[in-house]
Amino acid sequence: MHIALYKPDIPQNTGAIIRLGACLNLKIHIIEPCGFNLNDPRFKRVVMDYLGLSKVFRYENYNNFIAKNKNKRIVLMTTKAKKLYHKFNFKKNDVLMFGRESSGVPEILHKTIKNKVKVPMNNKTRSLNVAMSVAIVSAEALRQNNLYK
Repeated sequence: MHIALYKPDIPQNTGAIIRLGACLNLKIHIIEPCGFNLNDPRFKRVVMDYLGLSKVFRYENYNNFIAKNKNKRIVLMTTKAKKLYHKFNFKKNDVLMFGRESSGVPEILHKTIKNKVKVPMNNKTRSLNVAMSVAIVSAEALRQNNLYK
């Protein structure tokens, strides 16, 4: 199972997601540019020693990411989706893509990525923290595919 972070903004969230990836055997794909330096001390403090236990792939841009992952199905997590994550059939080699904390993904990605799902929320709220969303959705995708070790 793969997690893609589109130009992440917040080092603490990215660090927490990398730790989650190490614990759950998720491959983490970081599409740059990031809104922070990956050598940021706040980032390293959250990641701690999990960076060495994680499978992290970095891409200069979205086009490079697509070129290297063209045989994988991309599933965009977005508050704009109609389909709920727990009613979606995840596949074992899916790439679950999460947008920037500040702005999500550009409209062109919404138009070009076929599979879009969301986590249901209270109507009075805007969105979940991206690390929480990754944990919720990846847990369901792993469960559906019997990938827990």
